[in-house]
Amino acid sequence: MKRDLRIIFMGTPDFAVPSLEILVKHGFNIVGVITAPDKPAGRGLKLHESPVKKCAMAHNIPLLQPTNLKSPEFIEELKSYNANLQVVVAFRMLPEVVWAMPAYGTFNLHGSLLPQYRGAAPINWAVINGEKETGVTTFFLKHQIDTGDLIDQAKVPIHENDTAGSVYERLMYLGADLVLKTVKSIEANNYTLSPQDESVEIKKAPKIFKETCEIDFSKSTEEVYNFIRGLSPYPTAWTTLNGKSCKIYEVEKVENPPETTQNNPYISDRKNYLYFKTDDGFISVKTLQLAGKKRMYIEDFLRGYKFQ
Repeated sequence: MKRDLRIIFMGTPDFAVPSLEILVKHGFNIVGVITAPDKPAGRGLKLHESPVKKCAMAHNIPLLQPTNLKSPEFIEELKSYNANLQVVVAFRMLPEVVWAMPAYGTFNLHGSLLPQYRGAAPINWAVINGEKETGVTTFFLKHQIDTGDLIDQAKVPIHENDTAGSVYERLMYLGADLVLKTVKSIEANNYTLSPQDESVEIKKAPKIFKETCEIDFSKSTEEVYNFIRGLSPYPTAWTTLNGKSCKIYEVEKVENPPETTQNNPYISDRKNYLYFKTDDGFISVKTLQLAGKKRMYIEDFLRGYKFQ
């Protein structure tokens, strides 16, 4: 027998929008959307609405933007929607009073093949660690973060030249398809839960900070290459060039590096290439951004840059 679903959707960034859109498109009853409060951004510090808020408004779905998920006022308002399922995609941590509220539970879409890469930055870390495969997982929320019982998963390969950005794009739409499949399974009451396998060695995906993004060129070419593409385009790997911070977005491995007796951390012909020395070779910079400048292709950068 089909369940009559009343769904609350929770999410904030663009990653969550296709999941909300696909549920609306397939006629599910989204009784409310919860997203982050508007934030000041840009030079004029104008208030910016989240991508999920814009999507909800476009479909005339009631919207809540709580600053405190534990406040009695928010809890009462949430209860008033009488939702029996909550869907969470790229939102913040929920208190138990919120995730335990609906009769059919609260499920989350996570950007990895759980139990691997639990944490805030699963896509970045999968690429940084040189994984050949990743995916998306839906699971029911419980106390410990990203540890609930698995509902379903879908996999994608990570290609040699993928960046965190290109994997993010693929998982955003793969995730929307999985959210739809999961909601349909819950509606039909036809799904099997699997506990996460705690016997394997679990790789973590902690939040990434600016210090985390500094490139360590003492590592192998392969490790440096994966590190840079795993942080591209955001939050971006960086190094120091003649005392100035320099973001590096795109690189290639150098197959036949020129011979050099220089002990510099980098070599350049000052026209076409800039190679940074790694533990076992060189990495070639393709696009970069010096502090205070715009992002540039290496040839344009070298045309105007004066090496010290």
